[in-house]
Amino acid sequence: MTTAASPLADLDTPALLAARDAFSAAYDELKEARLTLDLTRGKPSAEQLDLSNDLLHLPDGEHRDASGLDLRNYGGAEGLPELREMFSDALRVPVSRLLALGNSSLTLMHDTIVQALLHGVPGGDAPWSSRPISFLAPVPGYDRHFTICERYGIRLIPVPTNDDGPDVEAVASLLAADDSIKGMWCVPVYSNPTGAVYSEEVVRALVSLPAAPDFRLFWDNAYAVHHLTDERAEPIDVLALAAEAGNPDRPLIFASTSKVTYPGAGVAFVGASEANIGWYKHNLSAQSIGPDKINQLRHVRLLEDASGLAEHMEKHRAILAPKFDAVDRVFRERLTPWGAGAWTAPKGGYFVSLDVLEGAAARAVQLAKEAGIAVTPAGATFPYGDDPRDANIRIAPTFPPLGELTTALEGLCTAILLAEAETLLAARS
Repeated sequence: MTTAASPLADLDTPALLAARDAFSAAYDELKEARLTLDLTRGKPSAEQLDLSNDLLHLPDGEHRDASGLDLRNYGGAEGLPELREMFSDALRVPVSRLLALGNSSLTLMHDTIVQALLHGVPGGDAPWSSRPISFLAPVPGYDRHFTICERYGIRLIPVPTNDDGPDVEAVASLLAADDSIKGMWCVPVYSNPTGAVYSEEVVRALVSLPAAPDFRLFWDNAYAVHHLTDERAEPIDVLALAAEAGNPDRPLIFASTSKVTYPGAGVAFVGASEANIGWYKHNLSAQSIGPDKINQLRHVRLLEDASGLAEHMEKHRAILAPKFDAVDRVFRERLTPWGAGAWTAPKGGYFVSLDVLEGAAARAVQLAKEAGIAVTPAGATFPYGDDPRDANIRIAPTFPPLGELTTALEGLCTAILLAEAETLLAARS
């Protein structure tokens, strides 16, 4: 539009109608461009994947770890000590209580819940499946976490999220009132999708709140090393804090190299108390005689050590930071003048959380889709896909090239402005 912008909500009805018509005309032009763009999933770009192409040539004839174990054979159920040592500091888990396993941390979280449903966990007196159970779900949150619970009939209870983590008072109130709660999803560093970083105060509260002995924090530390600025979140030793609080078995820590090297050929980790690790290894013994240790050796040779890991992630940052800058720039240029949208500016991770006018998110996503711009469905960041405000949209800027990303963001802004104008007009009719 060429006219001066004002907050849409402040416009009188004739001015709002004129703005709506201008947005509609811009949207028609957008559709005529016949775009095919995708902002749906937080995947590494091809340029990022190229950073790890040496994995395809490693381990170059080697087949033994530092202890001399033949990695081509069975055994080594805990994973390579060298790789566990490399990630121990970033995850704040002692090597002796950190397992390096298959390629997907989501698989580890899924299997942990299934084993708990079947057999219970240390400290519990019965399998979780012996009665209806619930999980706390910080929102907006990660849809794949929710999917696991939905798959097995575990009731999800939304919990508001602040800049420093879940609302502790809400968590405490829910735990006190509902003994069916057996777990809570947590993404403590650069949360998906808000980018929130849990404070030490919040973490201390989460490990200290009164709860059943078999209550578990599913601590998905997926973005622990995925920094976008020089201001880096310092890892918090949740295991030490839990032990100090008298609840050493409460946290179960998960992570992976999915967005460090190759998502399809990475390594996943689980860390926990001695009792939980013993429980996990006992369950795993019926499933596997050892992980893909050759692939783990590839990762050791590629990354070398903790310093090499940090250097590798700086290469990711150089690719990703301009994309996150583009999100902020386009939204400021296109949405701010109209008083539309509010979004996060994360210092790490893979997502931006965008809130539009209440009641307009689903319409904005629909308009974007019809214009050839795929966006994560509105409501996906809430259990059962139900955002009660119909306001949140998760933005995943990592996969498209920068030029395509900018085009997609511009088009999404056109859809948002049209959706917000329509919503405001409908409220006045």
